[in-house]
Amino acid sequence: MSVERARVDAALSELPALATRYDDVLDAPDAARRLWQRACQDVQQGRCFDDRPLYWARLKLLGRLQGGSGAALVERDSRGFAGAPADQPGVLVTGFDPFHLQRDIGQSNPSGLAALALDGTTVAGCMVRSAVFPVRFRDFDEGFVEQALTPIFRRSPRLVLTVSMGRDRFDLERFPGRRRSAPTLDNDGQQGGGSDTKPTVPAHLDGPEFLEFSLPAPSMQQAPGRWEVRDNRRVRTLERGAVTACSLAELSGHTAVAGSGGGYLSNEVAYRSLLLQRQLGARFPLGHLHTPAVRGYDEAVEREMVEQIKRVLAAALA
Repeated sequence: MSVERARVDAALSELPALATRYDDVLDAPDAARRLWQRACQDVQQGRCFDDRPLYWARLKLLGRLQGGSGAALVERDSRGFAGAPADQPGVLVTGFDPFHLQRDIGQSNPSGLAALALDGTTVAGCMVRSAVFPVRFRDFDEGFVEQALTPIFRRSPRLVLTVSMGRDRFDLERFPGRRRSAPTLDNDGQQGGGSDTKPTVPAHLDGPEFLEFSLPAPSMQQAPGRWEVRDNRRVRTLERGAVTACSLAELSGHTAVAGSGGGYLSNEVAYRSLLLQRQLGARFPLGHLHTPAVRGYDEAVEREMVEQIKRVLAAALA
């Protein structure tokens, strides 16, 4: 049993209402897709403004399977990646599962909550589709990001915004880096393999050391809300240490230690999505947004974050 799935018993003990909320769905036909739908409805209709019940229900559903294609379908469909209609590319917003669960079994992730709140809604006249990524290095190494995003990118969406948690404000991460360096464990208790002195390139990730997003940052920074929205250009390289870069050309010839989004999976989803867009020859605004961090779960604060994300997204589309 994986480290991640082994936490289910602790969740059942400490968070029984959350960990059992969707038990009635687990035996239903097409349970994975129905889990996603129920979680979106709960959040959008005010019954349960929380991303955690979906996370624990997915782990329980996976625990009933023996891996293989069934588990892959559960991961895809319960995360919102089943696919939007081909004639409605709209906007894609992605978040992440809760993490730091070894520290706090009740941890939430406002980026995943934002995904549930936005899926199927309309922002600035555009239909939004959302999805949630796992916080596991092995999924990234096995191409989960590229497999999930390729059919969406080929439909030429209006805009794609990947979102994660981890700042004291909203940061638009301008220069994602290619390498892993953060010591933070993933949800399966694994480390990415890199460090500040020896940042590592993930397997099969062939691209430049840094890429630049294509989001309309000045407009997005004007979106009103409690938190500042910053155009974050700060990276770290082996050659120069911490650098606030004015342009991508300024980083040419340097080895990435951490991109604007850091050296963990937040930075990596930003880098992988930009590299995939380049490989497919697709053209649309694309980039990553870091939300402020929360400890545990704070409904009032996370509601405020989600509302500000909506305004940032509307400003990008205006």
